Amino acid sequence: MTEFVQNLVDGLGRGSIYALLALGIAVIFGVMHLLNFAHGELITVSGYVAYWAFTHGASWVWIAPLVVVVSIAVSLAIEQVAFRWVRGAPDFTLLLTSFGVHYVVEATFLMYVSANVKTFNRPDWITRTLHAGSITFELFDIVVIAVTLVALAATALVLQRTMFGMALRAAADDFDVARLMGVRSNRVIRGAFALAGALAGIAAVFWLMRAGQTTPGAGITPMLKGVLAALVGGLGSLRGAVIGGFALGIAEVFLRSRLPDVVTGLTDGFVFVLIAVLFIFRPGGLITVRRAERV
Repeated sequence: MTEFVQNLVDGLGRGSIYALLALGIAVIFGVMHLLNFAHGELITVSGYVAYWAFTHGASWVWIAPLVVVVSIAVSLAIEQVAFRWVRGAPDFTLLLTSFGVHYVVEATFLMYVSANVKTFNRPDWITRTLHAGSITFELFDIVVIAVTLVALAATALVLQRTMFGMALRAAADDFDVARLMGVRSNRVIRGAFALAGALAGIAAVFWLMRAGQTTPGAGITPMLKGVLAALVGGLGSLRGAVIGGFALGIAEVFLRSRLPDVVTGLTDGFVFVLIAVLFIFRPGGLITVRRAERV
């Protein structure tokens, strides 16, 4: 029982980061039907900004909010520079554009910064533990879960109680009808990218804290995890994205704890097998979403 609870908390901590990333991907997909494979570049750029800030003597107290602000700014810049010009294009064109942004950003850091790993100090408290009877929890996991729950609650309030949230949900349901009802497409799309950037920025803070380093390809793994979680939950479902993120994190941790040591490195492979089985029985993911008209 003790091991089960510890693995569950660890899985929720890992899944919290995936949930934040998946929710941002689902928000953008909802309004543009764009599966954004450039989403991980928000973490890449944020990682280099964090490294720059460390070299200038900043601490995580200042770096954490800086990472969130940079992530929002980069998300808006990507929308303005790349996606704004292909909004009416076929889905495949949007997908290729997102891949193009990813490779341009990665190549820029490779050519003009460095291919070497850039390391920085992790917070002192990241390795601390808390004890509840015979159960030991990592403080990092508790903080990640708590911050994620607050972020998700704030996002839910924005979506349910604000004019922007209502416009975003209307656009996700049917963009053409929403525009006929007075919803401004430019404002909604920019708002969606800003919201996705904020969620990715919060995820980036904890991802970088745990990694303690960054590279030109640092955003690839978190991007893939976020996309996978969104697919598992049901692409286009905001609630499904969150559920998919937590499910993916829990599955990884429990498989890693149960698999023999000789095959622990194949955890991701076993996770993909389980997801493939899920898609056989539920092709649309855990939550099926009615496909709406794309802008």
